[in-house]
Amino acid sequence: MRIAFRASALCLCLSVVAIQATSSQTPASSAAPGATPVATTAADDAAAKHAKRTACLKDAKAKKLLGADKTSFLKTCIAAP
Repeated sequence: MRIAFRASALCLCLSVVAIQATSSQTPASSAAPGATPVATTAADDAAAKHAKRTACLKDAKAKKLLGADKTSFLKTCIAAP
C-alpha cells in the first residue's frame, strides 16, 4: 500500500512538472524569422534604469548642480528616452 501511494505521488509530481514545462514554452511559429524578442526581463530593465540613473548622476556632478536644480535635472534626465 505504501509503495503504491509513493508511486502515485511521484507520477502526480512528474505530470505537474511536465505540464508546467510545456506551458512555459513560447511557440516558435508566432515570431518572425530573425526577429529579436520584444519582451525583456526584469533584470535587464532594472540594469538599464540603473545605468541611466548613474549616467545622469555623473552629469549632474560634472555640472556641479545642487539642491532643487539637481533634483529637477535628474527628473528630466532620467525621464528622457
